[in-house]
Amino acid sequence: MHVERYGHGGTAFVLLHGFAASSFLWRHVAPELAEAGHTAFALDLFGYGESDRPFDADYGVAAQAEYVDSAMTALRVSRGVLVGVDLGGTIALRLAATRKERVERLVVINPPVLDELPARDIETMQRSTARFAFSMTRGVLGAAPLLRRVLEGGVADPKHMPAELIARYIAPFAGRDGPNHLLRLGRSVREDDLTEEELQTVHAPTLVVWADQDRWISPKLPERLVNIVPSARLLRMHGAGRLVPEESPEQLCEAILNFARSRERV
Repeated sequence: MHVERYGHGGTAFVLLHGFAASSFLWRHVAPELAEAGHTAFALDLFGYGESDRPFDADYGVAAQAEYVDSAMTALRVSRGVLVGVDLGGTIALRLAATRKERVERLVVINPPVLDELPARDIETMQRSTARFAFSMTRGVLGAAPLLRRVLEGGVADPKHMPAELIARYIAPFAGRDGPNHLLRLGRSVREDDLTEEELQTVHAPTLVVWADQDRWISPKLPERLVNIVPSARLLRMHGAGRLVPEESPEQLCEAILNFARSRERV
């Protein structure tokens, strides 16, 4: 697994991106955490970004949580604050349920859970395969037709996802196998990888950050989630899509640091 490290000392923050993204998503947030005196580890989930992508590997939520646990061991991070966006938040919740000793605090940003897993962006991408079948087989950017709509739907303001930024996110899926691998990642996301019963066992203080312009998840989900996770509270961000690190990195970083500094149980 590929990891970008920022800073030394202080609290260890483990940053997890979502579907179709990579550690690149954290390029504005991670340096700010380091400037505040902490260490930030931005991971490429297994199969994403610059991490390995074996054909026969399991890329589901439960498996990814185990990979993150192993990565923390390799990085000598016994315990940290996990911060996850989209599917990264779902994986962070799974890790907090199954490896409680690993998670000091938890910040999850628009995580698809319960009957919203997988979220509609994955379902939309899967339905698009027939429409874009021909273009997916041609050129090095065959995954572009599948990913463009997902990425554009991740922000509220189109100026935060211009064409050149879309190209950067698509780059790890370049090549003829790119579309097939992307679809493989989508198929691996299963609802039963994180159950309501498991969410009820998450006792780490949890901040649920909800960007209200997420077009892929029901707006009723955040209230449901904070009512299930025992130590959760909700922070709403208005006017942003789920890719908050792209649209509102300063606001997100402030929320993360304030929550990490807060010692009370929520």
